[in-house]
Amino acid sequence: NEQEAVKWYKKAADQGNIFAISNLGVCYECGEGVEIDLWQAINCYRKAAELGNDCAQSNLAVCYLEGRGVNRDRNEAERWFKMAADQGNERAKVYLRDEFGVYI
Repeated sequence: NEQEAVKWYKKAADQGNIFAISNLGVCYECGEGVEIDLWQAINCYRKAAELGNDCAQSNLAVCYLEGRGVNRDRNEAERWFKMAADQGNERAKVYLRDEFGVYI
């Protein structure tokens, strides 16, 4: 039940759980259990990313790369991908290699 998941993600996010904050961002971006709200998705990704969540960093980077909910900004995308890759995020490493020619 996606709506039930969102309810619990919100409760955990309110307590500062960075995984819940990041997952809530995915729900808002994809419309899982809530209406699509890219502004909310970006806010969730940014908060979790700033707290060090590599998945949120990678998701935020994709949003910057594609201009999804934010102005397209390759420099910001690369910055967030590098942060995520430095934590071992494989998706970020692939994007860095394929989009920016950076190998980590």
